[in-house]
Amino acid sequence: MGWTGGIGRSQEQSEPILATSALTRRFGSFTAVDELTISVAPGEVFGLLGPNGAGKSTAIKMLTTLLPPSSGKAAIAGFDVRQQAAAVRRAIGYVPQALSADADLTGYENLLIFAKLYDIPAKQRQQRIRDVIEFMGLQSVAHRIVRQYSGGTIRRLEVAQSILHKPQVLFLDEPTVGLDPIARSSVWELVQQLRHESGTTIVLTTHFLEEADRLCDRVAILHGGKVITVGTPAQLKASLGENATLDDVFIHYTGDRLTSGANYRETSKIRRTAKRLG
Repeated sequence: MGWTGGIGRSQEQSEPILATSALTRRFGSFTAVDELTISVAPGEVFGLLGPNGAGKSTAIKMLTTLLPPSSGKAAIAGFDVRQQAAAVRRAIGYVPQALSADADLTGYENLLIFAKLYDIPAKQRQQRIRDVIEFMGLQSVAHRIVRQYSGGTIRRLEVAQSILHKPQVLFLDEPTVGLDPIARSSVWELVQQLRHESGTTIVLTTHFLEEADRLCDRVAILHGGKVITVGTPAQLKASLGENATLDDVFIHYTGDRLTSGANYRETSKIRRTAKRLG
């Protein structure tokens, strides 16, 4: 059984697979996400861009049921994130900024733990793990301790963990933070592979405008917790005139500029810092 046949892309569907309406999160008097209203089509790669503190990670946490909204609504695969949280969790995969792989286990052992956490039936686990190892190109390192992995290989393992149950929507929070250019390019290829071969809908946050330009069908730029603009990278660049870059678009709407092979320890340190910065 191959990996790519399990999800099935649904571009013909008219209903968005993810939709929010005035989704808001407050922390006391501070509004981290302010009436977020977006929709994402099945099979789309949708990017959330914004400077530190714009509300990207908070939005992801609400959509993945890790943080309850203060107000507003959100639905994923037809399930309400507040009222049907368990169903939402079955429909999604999530790769956070913080390291989610256990450094003292092998890649295979990490995958086995996740297979059990996802309640994949025991008779299916070994085949499912073999399939995802092959799909992610982890055959040569599957039985090595994760502490020996490069940053890019760690990311591949984390994505493998998150897609074991064949989710309809995959959330990637800063998927290439802390990676060198070669590893970053490898992750870009992985995202494109997931989108084209498995039909997975992908929602990602990023600090790399080149990454958003290369990977995303559409992007939403957040600033101060609000969505400032939404469109395809080409549309947004064209709105500023000939030869405009996505960096120009970002500066135009936010008045700011985004800033961006590590081993396990270095990757862990960089990701912890990025997570604190939001």
